[in-house]
Amino acid sequence: MIKKVREIKLHNYVCYGLADVIGSGAFTLVSAWLLFFLTTFCGLTPIEAGSLFAVARIVDVIMCPLMGYISDNFHKTWLGRRFGRRRFFLLLSIPLVSVYSLLWVEGFNYWMYLLVYILFEIVYSMILIPYDTLSAEMTSDFTKRSKLTSARMYIAQFAGFTAAFLPGRLINYFGSDSADSFFYAGAIFTVSFMVVLFFVYFGTWERSIEEIEQSERTIETAEKLPLSTRIFNIYYDFVSTLKIKTFRSHLGMYLGGSVGQDIFNSVFTYFVVFALSTSSIVASNLLSAINGLQFFGVGVATWLTLRYSPSRAFATQASMALIAFGLFTFTYLSGSTSMALLYLAAGIAGLARGGIYSIPWNNYTFVADVDEILTCNRREGIFAGFMSLLRKASQALSIFLVGVALQMSGFVTGQASQPQSAINMILAIMIILPVILTAWGIWSAFQFKVNGRTHAILNDEVARLKQGGSKATVTAETKEVIESLTGLPYEQCWGDNTVGCVNRSLMKAKENAVQLKNA
Repeated sequence: MIKKVREIKLHNYVCYGLADVIGSGAFTLVSAWLLFFLTTFCGLTPIEAGSLFAVARIVDVIMCPLMGYISDNFHKTWLGRRFGRRRFFLLLSIPLVSVYSLLWVEGFNYWMYLLVYILFEIVYSMILIPYDTLSAEMTSDFTKRSKLTSARMYIAQFAGFTAAFLPGRLINYFGSDSADSFFYAGAIFTVSFMVVLFFVYFGTWERSIEEIEQSERTIETAEKLPLSTRIFNIYYDFVSTLKIKTFRSHLGMYLGGSVGQDIFNSVFTYFVVFALSTSSIVASNLLSAINGLQFFGVGVATWLTLRYSPSRAFATQASMALIAFGLFTFTYLSGSTSMALLYLAAGIAGLARGGIYSIPWNNYTFVADVDEILTCNRREGIFAGFMSLLRKASQALSIFLVGVALQMSGFVTGQASQPQSAINMILAIMIILPVILTAWGIWSAFQFKVNGRTHAILNDEVARLKQGGSKATVTAETKEVIESLTGLPYEQCWGDNTVGCVNRSLMKAKENAVQLKNA
């Protein structure tokens, strides 16, 4: 029997959002301070410290698809049926997340730091990939999912601010020549991770086993599949997600917006200090304004999403980012160092960024619903794994390429002024590339057709087909909506396609049966 739909109360929204204390807090601390800590106090060279991130991405290529697959199928085990196919891994990670504190211990050698960082990345994937599926597990309601994402984004902004603020206060207390400030920052966050995982586990829920099994498509086989076939199936599932139009549109918004912002962030200080000939204090103050306004940008994104649609919300706030890029460009070309103009640009950039970061994560929660009408299965874990891998890889690659471009342009470390070739490269990286990527994100937003109306039609059609309804009796409106979401003819929905390894195997079996019959 399928369990009664549960009501999401205020404490459930808070408990769900708390997991981004890990998602945002852990990596804000890592991205802001880990390289400095390793090179200043631990004796690692910049190349050695940077290689930790590169090697971890290789591990992610294996871990993210695998974790997504395990999460989608863990309900078939006793542990999954007892503790949840998603939330079991949150429970398991409570003691394992303590490995994070070891990153901030002085005195290890390179190989020890590499091992610790890889272990943390594995634990991080164990947490975030199952967690990313929970909003879709908890409710199918468009508005409630949007509110869950908003709760997550608000807490992420607070965690990111704390991770940026706390080390500075500890450095003031212990002194700039002591590594203790980083150890205690790591320890404080580690304890907070353990606490929030406890609340997330007990404050959220999943679909019932009965509901999962009711519509699950499986391959009946008397033979045990060889390891090579199982590995192929995992990665086929992973790549086949790109056949879905809604997911492709989502990725365009996600990458266009987030990577553009990552690139902007990576050279903004250089722009303020060298292109505008001001100081690092001004750069710090402007970044604080941008980060502070992000919090309100999430609120704007939530209102626009619920009032209009996710696509219109993203296009609106991404357009604000283009305005901010234009204002920063104007300050340079006009030779102005007006603080009012710079803070105006920073304020608009912060409001825009809050939506650029939060809206794709809201959109992502609806992708598995579109996938269900194609595969007849719930594959949130596969999509979460794809998202986790893509975000980490794109962020690492963008920062690496920025460093290479700066070095090739003649940028000289340690100098108070830079050659014009370096300044030109800074402008190209900070303005031209983000504008191109943001424009791609806006175009992708107009291809994203999920909104309150289309999502309700999609859910109703899935429910009708689950109850044995015929595809032949679909209404014209429903058919049009389903095709706009999937990018495939309606006739190929509900299993008649090759999206996912199960559908692929069943379609091949059907084709073989037809060939034998005709032989």
